[in-house]
Amino acid sequence: MEKSPTQKTIATNRRARHEYHILENFECGLVLHGYEVKSIRQGRVNIQDAYGVVRGDEAYVENMHISPYSHGDPRVIDPLRTRKMLLRRKEIDYLVGKTRERGLALIPLRLYLKGPHVKLEIGLARGKKLYDKREDIAARDAKRDIERAVRGRAKFRDRG
Repeated sequence: MEKSPTQKTIATNRRARHEYHILENFECGLVLHGYEVKSIRQGRVNIQDAYGVVRGDEAYVENMHISPYSHGDPRVIDPLRTRKMLLRRKEIDYLVGKTRERGLALIPLRLYLKGPHVKLEIGLARGKKLYDKREDIAARDAKRDIERAVRGRAKFRDRG
């Protein structure tokens, strides 16, 4: 039985789950240069403003910032360059159809290492309205208050 490779999360897009309803998740590889991989391993990457696009038969991630490698050549390529995502043909065809629907977008959720490979988890997402965001915040606050009350009651019982 083969052991699955460990995953180490490098960057997460925490704002994505606040701004969007995530409908489906996909795991994809990225076409990167060597210095980009070294910089990612150092954690010098930002996926907050990144988004995915499908052009023709290819999927790309745009606006993902990978800082230049600290010990590398200072004359490196643009840190915001468009990078190709490696997906299966069926997945790309599916995403082409879905992204043509109004309001659906490809949003990077997490960048992580899976063994020696850099992987990107992307989500097919629909933007939330302002009232959806308010409902989520209210539900989170209510849950936090309930947990706080339960913890307080448990402490009170232990003293008695």
